Amino acid sequence: MVAGTTMLVALAACQQKPAAVKQKLKDPGFTEVSVHDPSIVKDGNTFYTFGSHMQMAKSTDLIKWTQVSNNVDDQKLFKDIHTELADVFTAAQSDTFWAGDIEHWGGKYYMYYCACQGSNPTAVLGLATADKITGPYTDQGVLLKSGEAQTDPNVAYDATIMPNAIDPQVYFDKTGQLRMVYGSYSGGIFTLKLDKATGKPLPGQGYGKRLLGGNHVRIEGSYMLYNKQTDYYYLFLSFGGLDANGGYNIRVGRSKNPEGPFVDAQGQKFTKIQGPVGSTFDDKAIQKYGVKMMGNHTWDTKKPYKSGYVSPGHNSAIMDAKTGKTFMVFHSRFPGTGEAYEDRVHQLFWTKAGWPVATPLRYGGETIAKYSQKQVLGKYKVIQMNKTITDKITTPKSLTISGNGNVKMAGQKASLKLNASGKESELKLGDKLYHGFFISQWDPNQKAQTMGFTGTDAQGEPVLMVRDVK
Repeated sequence: MVAGTTMLVALAACQQKPAAVKQKLKDPGFTEVSVHDPSIVKDGNTFYTFGSHMQMAKSTDLIKWTQVSNNVDDQKLFKDIHTELADVFTAAQSDTFWAGDIEHWGGKYYMYYCACQGSNPTAVLGLATADKITGPYTDQGVLLKSGEAQTDPNVAYDATIMPNAIDPQVYFDKTGQLRMVYGSYSGGIFTLKLDKATGKPLPGQGYGKRLLGGNHVRIEGSYMLYNKQTDYYYLFLSFGGLDANGGYNIRVGRSKNPEGPFVDAQGQKFTKIQGPVGSTFDDKAIQKYGVKMMGNHTWDTKKPYKSGYVSPGHNSAIMDAKTGKTFMVFHSRFPGTGEAYEDRVHQLFWTKAGWPVATPLRYGGETIAKYSQKQVLGKYKVIQMNKTITDKITTPKSLTISGNGNVKMAGQKASLKLNASGKESELKLGDKLYHGFFISQWDPNQKAQTMGFTGTDAQGEPVLMVRDVK
């Protein structure tokens, strides 16, 4: 055996049965909630997600969730939302809300809400504040309207280059500057500096700075996360259409500067992301960009598919100081269930190159650990995703890590360089080299604990693996 923590599976001694993993996981007893476009925030020991239609949910462990509200009519954040925000409904030509965000600082809670009719540039983005995360909130007025933030009043609103004022997310950069990212389709994703004292945009910025997009390409759900360890700002985005046939998928870019330029693993600048002039929803023009993290897939080998995700997207992310873990939360449709959606939480890890990868299965209380070569033996289902935006569901292939040192996968040469310290390993499948991590998780499909792997390659395409229990 090669000395040190890095072992080449090809040199492993014979051992056919996987060794036990120290952390014993039981059925987490997942409870489900439906918050479309969930933005996550932690208040004390409780996590809250807040999203479209004033939907809200809460959890103390990210496993068992409770639905707080389902729609505008049963929301509890405003005492009388139809009266208090009557002007917003009128201006937006809508009786509901789209993706919002709740943040807190200085002992106060700031809700950034937005409403939009959908087929016209009538979006309204506003602010409300409260002393408790659950309200009651008091409206502080409209911050932006689509078509009304041009610095030159003589310039007409042009939705191909100007933003739709929806989907806000607010965060502090590492210097303490309060910022907001927002926008969807239309003219792209924009960023604004905000006043910490009021939560409102600093004057003289107009719509702010465009980070990417234009000519109605299908990109939305922007969410910024700063990682102190890598010293990068990570901009999460959803590409494609959000419905079950839209091919929604989660991608990420990064920058040392919160105003960009953001790039992907190939060094492609996000400022170049836009559709051709005169085009609408040109997915082919954008699908090469970004590091993809999650898209359509199933763990079933035969129809009807019952496992996996369809159009997962509009995510948020959080670094939990209490556990030291990082999580991504998103909504997803599912194979064979139409437009019904639920929320899912996956743990994130960062590769040596500084890119996030998501666990193959939803979070069930697992903690990553050191795994020996004996602990990763077995037959796996492998999901290899590409960056094509499509409604096609990626199905699994079979891979076996055996005790005699062979890594076998039908139709491809395969090898594994395992890091037994629990740090990054390398998996080669054909001409693709994935950098990622093994982690033992609870598999709700097999109703058992099993080993998994998550990784990404140089093109920003992910691989997910789950070992068969039987």
